Amino acid sequence: MILIDGKKVAAEVRAGVKRDVERLKRKFGRAPSLAVVLVGEDPASQVYVRNKEKACEEAGIVSRTWRLDARTEQSHLERLVLELGSSDDIDGVLVQLPLPEPFDSSTCLCLMDPRKDVDGFHPENVGRLSLELPGLRPCTPAGVMALLEYYALSPSGKKAVVLGRSNIVGKPMAMMLAASGPFANATVTVCHSRTPDIARECREADFLICAVGKAKLVTKDMVKPGAVVIDVGMNRDENGKLCGDVDFEGVKDVASAITPVPGGVGPMTIAMLMVNTVNAFRWRMESVIEEE
Repeated sequence: MILIDGKKVAAEVRAGVKRDVERLKRKFGRAPSLAVVLVGEDPASQVYVRNKEKACEEAGIVSRTWRLDARTEQSHLERLVLELGSSDDIDGVLVQLPLPEPFDSSTCLCLMDPRKDVDGFHPENVGRLSLELPGLRPCTPAGVMALLEYYALSPSGKKAVVLGRSNIVGKPMAMMLAASGPFANATVTVCHSRTPDIARECREADFLICAVGKAKLVTKDMVKPGAVVIDVGMNRDENGKLCGDVDFEGVKDVASAITPVPGGVGPMTIAMLMVNTVNAFRWRMESVIEEE
């Protein structure tokens, strides 16, 4: 059984980002910059933002955070997103999700400059993903694909089952797995709350990606022997301990490869955010040179 080490792979990705930043800084005269907008006091969001700030600092990326009160008006948030999108010294923009109620996150994402959308959630970037065109990809599914490639776990010609249909993970994950390429080309089934027999679908999967947010939902009897199991979930069990959507202790005995929680997919999400920020910077600067 292969224990997929997301921390190790993420460290290598971030080291590569740091080298890229140093090279681009010499070429263009400045480092890439990332703007993060945090609304409210959600503890998990606060942790995520701090981790992103730390990752930027290590990679040499300039990080700036705008912290807004939860009572901020939607119109103020929208103006800020537009201002960051038009700022010449900002290369990537990220609005930390989820936004507290009653904020409308969809409107904010649509107002973002798609060239700076380092989360990969803008409709233009989603469309480019579906058409297999170059663009900024959602970080978590991109991180999963990077793990599969690193460990030479190709889903090509295999059946992949994705549990969850969120716009952040499930849907883009399904598109990436079904796309053309040596570490894609899977036959993909997406399961959700209305799927009649989720356990049966899981047992048929050669690659099982779990992203529903329910602690230890996937048990040993739901996994095909030899399957590759990718756990995107981040939950707390009955003892308050971090766990995923997969019952790790049981499933590891039947899977051929599995990600732990924590230490699996999580570190890759921030690593791919760094990759997206560098790509956004490079593409913007190169387009400016072409226009000149």
